[in-house]
Amino acid sequence: MLYMVDVLVIGGGPCGLFASFYAGMRGLSCHIIDSLPQLGGQLTALYPEKYIYDMPGFPKILAKDLVKNFTDQAMLFNPGISLNVTANNIEKLDDGYNLILSDGTTIGCKCIILAAGIGSFQPTKLPLENDSKFLNNGLYYGVTNPEIFKDKKVHIVGGGDSALDWACHLHSIAEKVEIIHRRDVFKSHESTLEESEKLGIKKHLWQLPTKLIGEEKLTNIEVTHTQSKETRILDTDALIINIGFKSSLGPLLDWGLQIEKNSILVDEYCQTNLPGIFAVGDVAAYPHKIKLIATGTAEAALAICKIKTMIDGKARLFPGHSSDFKF
Repeated sequence: MLYMVDVLVIGGGPCGLFASFYAGMRGLSCHIIDSLPQLGGQLTALYPEKYIYDMPGFPKILAKDLVKNFTDQAMLFNPGISLNVTANNIEKLDDGYNLILSDGTTIGCKCIILAAGIGSFQPTKLPLENDSKFLNNGLYYGVTNPEIFKDKKVHIVGGGDSALDWACHLHSIAEKVEIIHRRDVFKSHESTLEESEKLGIKKHLWQLPTKLIGEEKLTNIEVTHTQSKETRILDTDALIINIGFKSSLGPLLDWGLQIEKNSILVDEYCQTNLPGIFAVGDVAAYPHKIKLIATGTAEAALAICKIKTMIDGKARLFPGHSSDFKF
């Protein structure tokens, strides 16, 4: 099957959804593809019940609710959507590209926006024996439903935003929440660390889980001091490991894009080194980049406006404010 759109967006997370919306605002046809079975990217797949605090206009908002807002906004212009597929191969045309998807579909487009986040991702795991035995039965690599931790003794491994955010969020739900961290320095936002201190969340520093203990379910964990190598046993009902993700750009690595540290290099208009191909959001890299959803949505709008001038030589880069548009 072959059809043509103005803009093909690879990635159905917040930045891809906003790119689709803004394409509609500029009168461009759009199609979104994503390798996940649902829209929303990491927000949906990894932490739908987690609060987001750094979105303009929202003191705090659940990730799943933010995704719904982005999706509702994008659907105003009825973009095409293909889920559970990857962009395997690309063919250069005189006036754009053909993209061959993993389901055999071919989509023609004039321009492409890569909004692939961190690419395909898997949680980083610890070398724990019998981890498969306890997976989702005491051992978790993320939180999709906080209520399963109600009145339980919870230990969270990690020192970044995700670990500290969940510790604070689960504090009022679980019987107790404690942090296990291999160092004594945290990479989370200062405000989140301060909040964890105010809540009295205990932190086991210079420690790592080294053994899972239990029969039918997880009941204890052995932790080892990373310096002295001394071990001790902690009683637990749930161990949540939040130490990051291993990601890959997959087939994009073979497109000839300029890539540095698993990110795609772009210019001031978010253009890559390949004509007509743009990158926005976490996957895009340029000097002094700040990886926020708010930053990525601004990049998406900029990329769409540049694409509009490429497709229509009479179009202005800046279209005016949204209050000037009629829906």
